[in-house]
Amino acid sequence: MAGDGRARHWDGVYTRTDATQVSWFEPDPVCSLELLDIGGANPDVGLIDVGAGASRLVDVLLARGFTDLTALDVSDDGLALSRQRLGADAARVRWVVADLLDWVPDRRFGAWHDRAVFHFLTDPADRARYRELVAAALAPGALMVIATFAGDGPQQCSGLPTARYSAAELAAELGGALEVVADRREQHRTPWGAVQPFTWLAVRRW
Repeated sequence: MAGDGRARHWDGVYTRTDATQVSWFEPDPVCSLELLDIGGANPDVGLIDVGAGASRLVDVLLARGFTDLTALDVSDDGLALSRQRLGADAARVRWVVADLLDWVPDRRFGAWHDRAVFHFLTDPADRARYRELVAAALAPGALMVIATFAGDGPQQCSGLPTARYSAAELAAELGGALEVVADRREQHRTPWGAVQPFTWLAVRRW
């Protein structure tokens, strides 16, 4: 699916569905915060959340005093929900509407957060492009927190096929010079009670 197609797809998801009723919704980003803390992401670090959509992570990070936040998503409709929810605080975030695979970083960040983007990259060429972006966007020693469906997780999400990884498989797929700081297995519960196993990694990029 090309960039324009991905934008239409995810705009459609947010148009059709209450953002608190999509499968990936979580009222509190517990695993994200735990791994960011373990990795030492402090409020002074420049952090980018790719695939941010309507996630509430940015709300919590602002409340924690983060001052250099970027939220990127292919769906402007998803980001608009976050901007509306934050009100005046939305001005404290840099909002980027872009297909991640077409995006060209204009700076380097100290932390990268990705909850459930990478597992949609089922084409090896798209995963290679993702690795190029990480290398271009992260400063030496930067923290990367990433979550995908686990090996026994769903094979599809929102009508799209997904890839699934164990912690070791995900680290190997990310490749490059990295140090695994922590890993977690999460039993994410959807708004309707289904369980989706996730694999989480916090890695340090060198």
